[in-house]
Amino acid sequence: MAVFTIHHITKYEYDRPVKESVNEIKVFPFISPDQETLFHEIKITGQPEILTYIDYWGNKTGCFNLMAPHREMIIESKLTVRTAALALPNISFPSYVKDIPDFIGNDLHLLELVRTAPSNSLATMQSYITSFYQPTKTVLDIVKDCCAFIFTDFTYIKGITTIETTVDQIVAQKAGVCQDFAHVMLELLRMIGIPSRYVSGYICPNKNGMRGEGATHAWVEAYIPHHGWIGIDPTNNVWATNNHVKLAVGRDFSDCTPAKGTFKGPAKQSLSVYVSVGYEDGQVFEEITDVQLQKQEGSDGPEIIIDTFAGQQQQ
Repeated sequence: MAVFTIHHITKYEYDRPVKESVNEIKVFPFISPDQETLFHEIKITGQPEILTYIDYWGNKTGCFNLMAPHREMIIESKLTVRTAALALPNISFPSYVKDIPDFIGNDLHLLELVRTAPSNSLATMQSYITSFYQPTKTVLDIVKDCCAFIFTDFTYIKGITTIETTVDQIVAQKAGVCQDFAHVMLELLRMIGIPSRYVSGYICPNKNGMRGEGATHAWVEAYIPHHGWIGIDPTNNVWATNNHVKLAVGRDFSDCTPAKGTFKGPAKQSLSVYVSVGYEDGQVFEEITDVQLQKQEGSDGPEIIIDTFAGQQQQ
C-alpha cells in the first residue's frame, strides 16, 4: 500500500473580463477496490456550488458556473489517497480473443469500447499488430506485448503533440507523450477485438523513476474475460501499480478531461497547471506546466462562446 497527497491547481487568466463560464470537472478519484480516498477538497474561484453526478462511464463528475465577470479562474484540488494495486495481475483462468464475444454479449459499454475509429493508417496499424499478436496467445499476453511494442517503437517526446493530435499523426511520427501512446494502444487492442478504455489520473514518483511522473497521466485498461479490467501503462511498459492514481475512464481523452467548459467574451486566455505529489515521509515532487491558448474569433460581435478547456495535455 502507498499513501499520496496530491495538490492539483488549474489556473486560467484572461486579458479582459469574461462571464457566464460553464464548466465540467473530473478530478475526483475513481471508485475502485484498488484505491481509497482519505481526504478530498475542491476550491474554485468565487466558491460556486458544485453539482456532482456519476456519468455514463462511472466517473464522478462536477459541474459549476461562474456567471459574474472575472479575469481569473482557479480550480484547486487537494487529495489524499491510499492505493493498493497488486504488483502483478493475478489471472486465475486464461482467456483468448475468441472468448471475448461471449463475454461482451449485449453489454453496450463493452461494445462501444471495442469499436475502432476511422483511420488512414489501417495498413500501418495492421503491420504493428502482426509483430506482437498471435491467436494462440492469451488476452493478457497480447495486452502485455502490445504495451511493450509501443514502449519500444515509439519515442517519448514532450511538446510535439497536443490534445487534438490524431492517431494518424502519432503513427506518422511514432512519438508523443502518454496521452498519445494510450490512444494508439487503444486502437491496436480494439482492432484485435479486445475492449479497452482510456484512463486519466496521476502517476506518482517512485525511486526507479517513470516518464510522466508528477503530472496528470494517461494509461489503458483492457478487459480480460474471467477477470475484468486490468490497467497497463505503455509510456512506462508496466502494469498499473500503486503509483497510479485513477480519476476517470472512457473511450478516449475527451471522456476523461480533468476540466473543460465554455465562457462568453472575446478574451485571450492563458493556462497554467501545477501538480505536486507528497509522500508520507514528507518528500514532495512538483511540476508546473504553462499552456498558451489562442484568442478566439467569432462572428456574433464582442460576446462569443469560447472553449475554455482544451488545453492541458496529459504527460
